[in-house]
Amino acid sequence: MRPMKIVPIPRHTLARSVAEQLLNLITAGALKPGARMPSERALMDQLQVARSTVREALQILAASRIIEIRPGVGAFVRTHPRTRLPAARTARQAQRAGRSTAPHHASIAPVAPVAVAKPAPDEPIRVPDLKRDRLATFEFISWWERARVQAARVMVVGAGALGNEALKNLALMGIGNLCIVDFDTIEAANLSRSVLFRAEDGGEKKSLVAARRAKELNPDVRVQYFHGDVNTQIGLGVFRRMDVIIGCLDNREARLAINRFAYRMNKPWVDGAIQELFGLVRVFVPGQGACYECTLTEQARREIALRYSCPLLARQNILLGKVPTTPTISSIIAGLQTQDALKLLHGLPVQPGHVTHINGLTNDFHTTAYTPDENCASHWVYDEVRELADCQAATTTGADLLQIARAELGDAAVIELDQEIVTHLDCPHCGTTTQVFQPISQVTHTDGQCPGCGELRQVKMAHLITGAEPFMDRSLSTLGVPPLHILRARNADEYRFYELTGDLAATLHWSHFEDAARVHVHPRPAITLGQVVETPVEKPRPRIVVH
Repeated sequence: MRPMKIVPIPRHTLARSVAEQLLNLITAGALKPGARMPSERALMDQLQVARSTVREALQILAASRIIEIRPGVGAFVRTHPRTRLPAARTARQAQRAGRSTAPHHASIAPVAPVAVAKPAPDEPIRVPDLKRDRLATFEFISWWERARVQAARVMVVGAGALGNEALKNLALMGIGNLCIVDFDTIEAANLSRSVLFRAEDGGEKKSLVAARRAKELNPDVRVQYFHGDVNTQIGLGVFRRMDVIIGCLDNREARLAINRFAYRMNKPWVDGAIQELFGLVRVFVPGQGACYECTLTEQARREIALRYSCPLLARQNILLGKVPTTPTISSIIAGLQTQDALKLLHGLPVQPGHVTHINGLTNDFHTTAYTPDENCASHWVYDEVRELADCQAATTTGADLLQIARAELGDAAVIELDQEIVTHLDCPHCGTTTQVFQPISQVTHTDGQCPGCGELRQVKMAHLITGAEPFMDRSLSTLGVPPLHILRARNADEYRFYELTGDLAATLHWSHFEDAARVHVHPRPAITLGQVVETPVEKPRPRIVVH
C-alpha cells in the first residue's frame, strides 16, 4: 500500500493578516516610498490588535525588505520597494494556498532576528547615552519624540497636591517649557500631599516654589510662574502660546474660566479632580465632544449663580473649604493627566469629551461620554488675532484701542470687556455717590459699604467701551485688563480680536531661575570591598543622679 502524503496545513496568523493589509496599502500607493509608517499606537487603534501583533507584522515586512525599521525612530517604506512588491505579493498568495513559488529571499517568512539596514544619511540612528543623557531611556519609547517634547509649552494651573505631581512628571519627562499659575501660599497642611514643598517654604508663593523645584528636578526645563488669579490676571495671549493646559483645581469658577479661555484660543486642556480616595480625569478639545461647561448640571449652574448674585461678593464668596484627599490619589490622577498631555503633544488618540472615574476604594476605573450642549456659551473659537506690537496694558488707554478698532470696523465699533467696571457706588440712604472706575474683581464687599451709614451701596457698572465712558483716558490695566490680553471689538456685523503684543517680552519669558546654580552632589568616599570601615563611637554621657 502506497504511503499517504500528508501536507502541513498553512497557518494564517493574525500578524500575517496585518502584514498583508499593510502590504496592500504600500502596493496601492497609500504609503509612498520613503514615507514613515503609522505609529504602533495608531496601527493598534485602527486595526484593533495588540502591540505584539503589530510589531510581528512589521518584522515580517522588514524581513521581506519592504520596510525598514529604525530603532528609536520608526518604520519607513523603503525608497525603492516596487521591485520587491510583486514577489512579496506572489509569496503571500502562495502561502495562503499552502505552496511556495517565490524565491526564498522574497517570501514573507516567519519572524526571525533581522539585521536592520543602515538608515538614510540624513536620518541617522540615535544611540542614547545612558550615562550622560537624562532623557536617554525615553529614546526607546516608540512614540516619544525628543524635539517635540523639548519644544512643548505646557501650562499647569494650580500648584497644590495635583499640581505638584503633574509638574514633577512633566519635568522628569523633559517638557521644555513649564508655565505655573497659582494665587495661594504654602501652609503646613500642604506638606503631607505636595512633593515639591518643604517645611521651610511656609508662607511662600506656591507657584514660585513649584517652579524652583521643577527646575531643580530638571535644570534643562525652562520655567515661569504667575502668582495670580487665573480668572482675571492671566492674559489670553498666554493661553494662545500654550500647547496644552493642565487644570489641577478645586473649584468650578477656575475650571469654567480655563475652559472658556482654552476654547477661545482653540487649545486642549486636561482636567483632574480628587477627593479622599476618588478622582476623575477628562480631556477637553474644542470642537470635539463636550466641553467643561457642557458637563455642568442645573444644580451646579444655580450654585454658581447664587454665589455671584451680589457682585461685591464675587471674590470673597469663593469656597474656602479644603478638599480632603491623599497623596496616593493625587499621584494616580496627576499621572493620568500628564499621560494625556503627552499624548496630545504627540498627536496620539485621546477621548475628548469623556470622563474617567477612578474609585480608589475598589480600584475600579470606568469611562463615560458627556453629551455636548449645542447652545453652550463656551463654544466660541476666536478668529484671526491681530497683534498690536506697540500696545501694552499699562500704557494703552481705552480711547487708544477704540480708535484702532473704529479704523477697521467703523464709528459704530465698541470694545467688550471681560469683566465689569464698577463706575460708581451710590448710597440710597445718604444720597452720596463715590466714583470708583475699577474692575469688579478689585472691589470688595467692604468697599461697597457706605462709610457714613454703613449700608450696602448700589453698584453701577459698565462692560463696554463706547467712547462716552468717563474712564476713557485710563490705561487698560487699571480697568482690569491683564498684560498680553486679547480684547474683542465689534460692530453690528462682525468681531475683531486685538492682542496687546507689546507685553509679550515681559509677560512670557520662560526665564525664571535660569541663573540659579545647578545642584552639585558632593562625592562620597569610595569604599573598597574587604576594607574595614571604622564607625566613630560616641562617648557615653555622664550619668545624672536626681536627689
